[in-house]
Amino acid sequence: MSDTGMYPNRSDLRGAGQKVTKQVVPGQTYGKGAEQMRAQQAVPMGRSPVEAPVPQRPMPGSLGSFSRPTERPLEPITAGADFGPGPNSVMAGIPMLRSDVSSAVQELRSIAMQYGTDDLLDLLDVYGDEI
Repeated sequence: MSDTGMYPNRSDLRGAGQKVTKQVVPGQTYGKGAEQMRAQQAVPMGRSPVEAPVPQRPMPGSLGSFSRPTERPLEPITAGADFGPGPNSVMAGIPMLRSDVSSAVQELRSIAMQYGTDDLLDLLDVYGDEI
């Protein structure tokens, strides 16, 4: 972990002991300069942002031929899919993506159980089998 000073969870207070040159914008109306100085004293300036290193991607073609032999000969090609041999998506740790339509239909089903109207039930009949 990097050095975070006296305030490890507060990035706005790290480096609070830094000497900061406070500046006021000239030509402001009466009292605005003093207000700006008090604001600069109340919230100390944080450290300068550091650019995060950009992860290096492999160059195209550097991983070998696309038609090279498999690196996992004992793993079925359907591993991670929800069909065929091998682990399914849940066992492979692949997160399930929810479709907006299916979540909307689920919401409508829960509403229909409480306040079922003919129009809502007709709507569910149309979309119920497709999801």
